[in-house]
Parts: sequence; structure tokens; C-alpha cells
Amino acid sequence: MLRVPTASLCSYCQRIRLLVPNSASAFTVTSPNKKPENQLTVDSLYELSVDIRKVRKSKAWVLSEKSSYVSETADVLRDMGADTAVIALILETHPEAVLCRPEDVAAQRDLWVSVCPNKRELMRIIEKFPASFFTLTHYSNQRDNILYLQSLHLSNRIIGKLMASAPQSFSRPVMLNKEKLLSQNPFILLRPAEAWRDSLGFLREQGFSTEELLGLVSSLRASIAELRPECMQQALAFIEEALECSKDELKVIVIHCPAILYYSLPTLVARFHGLMDVGVSMEQVKESPNVLELTTQIVLYRIQKLASYGYDVSSGSLDVVAGTKKDFEMSYGKLQLRQQRPLFNPVAPLRSAED
Repeated sequence: MLRVPTASLCSYCQRIRLLVPNSASAFTVTSPNKKPENQLTVDSLYELSVDIRKVRKSKAWVLSEKSSYVSETADVLRDMGADTAVIALILETHPEAVLCRPEDVAAQRDLWVSVCPNKRELMRIIEKFPASFFTLTHYSNQRDNILYLQSLHLSNRIIGKLMASAPQSFSRPVMLNKEKLLSQNPFILLRPAEAWRDSLGFLREQGFSTEELLGLVSSLRASIAELRPECMQQALAFIEEALECSKDELKVIVIHCPAILYYSLPTLVARFHGLMDVGVSMEQVKESPNVLELTTQIVLYRIQKLASYGYDVSSGSLDVVAGTKKDFEMSYGKLQLRQQRPLFNPVAPLRSAED
């Protein structure tokens, strides 16, 4: 073990103190190749129970900045309902937040509050996405994009979600976002441009007009960016052959049931043959293609439920079968085929294939 005489060590420390100028007394001495840390920043973070070691490991440069607003930033977070543990976690995850001027943070808070129901909900977002909230360099762009989305009657809840998960999109000028089909599908901001360009390009090649593409984008939302041209080609080829339809008829079918583009080929094949097995005709599927959104089990259950009250699906429209559970119950009521015992009867509740 290496032993250093105490007297020698103390002499060395004294020589170091003499070399440090008085003006640097507020900074921690580090290696000659690194900027000295701002001791006021370090102490302030330490008082907030922030793990300084984590900050040094991830964002050491923050501790070397001459100006910081640690206590002011903590006060803003505390005012929004954050406790000591949450404040420490946020500043450990995104320590550069302490470099933001208090007036800028306050303005950002007011901007986000305009799309959040309350400060507590905003605090939950900041805890999960601190970098999104403390991105203050494009305030005017953020404000303009919010106003634009609100003018499209998009709910504030969705706008807040987009701001948190796609801050880079709100940092862009609003005109650039308008060019990305934003008015029809704001969720497209969550995907890179390359992901949805291939999907839209393929559909354009299939003869869909701009208006029809916007309708599909609005229906499929961000999932359109996940569709691969080769998979869509297989699905379209199967539907065209199975329903013996023309290209124009195929387009109408897809517009009425965009999910056809999303389902895998094995799923479509199984559902189509399942319909044929229960007595549904090809023409019926062509007229009500959204019945393909349902599993065979649900279709069979609905057909049997209608048949038990005298309604023959094979001679009528599949519109009464297709749709959500709520849609089916509404159609069922219009036909005056509701069961005499209410579905909400707590004594003997009815169980269905959809529950």
C-alpha cells in the first residue's frame, strides 16, 4: 500500500490553495483539461437531493455553466405540484433545465397549460417528457402550431400528447407542418417522413386520388406509416380476386373498409372463408366490406342472435352485423329485436362472444 506522509499532503494542499485565485472560490477545482464546476449550481442541486454523480456522468457541462437558475426552476415545478422526489428526478434526467431563464419557463408553463386540463396533469407530462417541456428555443413556433391545431378543432388532450412525444414537430414553422397532411392526420407527426411516404406512394400508384388518400390517412392515422407496400399488394390482390371486383370497385371497398390494408393476408383469408362458411354471399361482403373487421366468432354470434328472433342475414344486408358492439346493439334495437331481459340486469347478466 502506498503511504503518503501527512505533512507532505498538507503542504501540497496549501500550495494548491495559493495557486487558486480568489475569483475562482465559487467553483470546484477539476482537472486542468475541464472547465471548473459552478459550486453554487452544485450546492443548489445537492440541496434538492439531486444525484450529482448522475449529472456529472450524463451532462457534466451543465455544472460548468456560469449562470443557472436551480431554485427558480424548482419553484416553478413545485408550483405545479411536484414534490421533492419528482423535482430531483426531473433535474437528474434533464439537468439543462436549470439553465433556462425563469421568465422563459413561466411562459412555457402558460403555453402548455393552455392545452392541459390542469397543472397537475401538466406535471405528469413534464415528469415523463422533461426535454419536451424545457425546449424553449422555438416558443413562437410552438404557439403557432398549437393555434393551428386548435383551429382544426383537434382536442387539447391530443395536442398535449403530440407536444410531449413529438416536440421537434412543434419547433418547426407551422407552414412546414401544414405541408405534411397535418390537417387530416396530426398523428403523422409521430412517424418519420420516410415511413409514410412509401405507403402513400404505393396507394397513389393504385389510382387513389389525393382526396381519397386523405380519407385513408384520416382513418388509419399514424398506423399508415407502418404499412408495407408488399403486404398491401397481397391484401388488395386477394380481395380483388375473392370478390371478383374491378379496380374501381376495389378502391370503393378499401375506402369503406381501410382496415383491409392493415390486416395480414392470412387474417383476411380466414375471415373471408369464415363468412362463406356461415352462409354469407360474396355480393354481401362486397356491399358491406367492413364486416371483414370482425372475427369469425363475433360474426357467427351476431348472426345466430339475429336468427333467434327471425332475422335472416343471408337475405338481408350485413350492415346490421358489421360495426362495433355499440353499432350492433343500436341496429338490433331499431329492428325491435332486443331481448326482453335488459343487458344490464345484475341478476342474470347475458354473456356474449364479444364480452
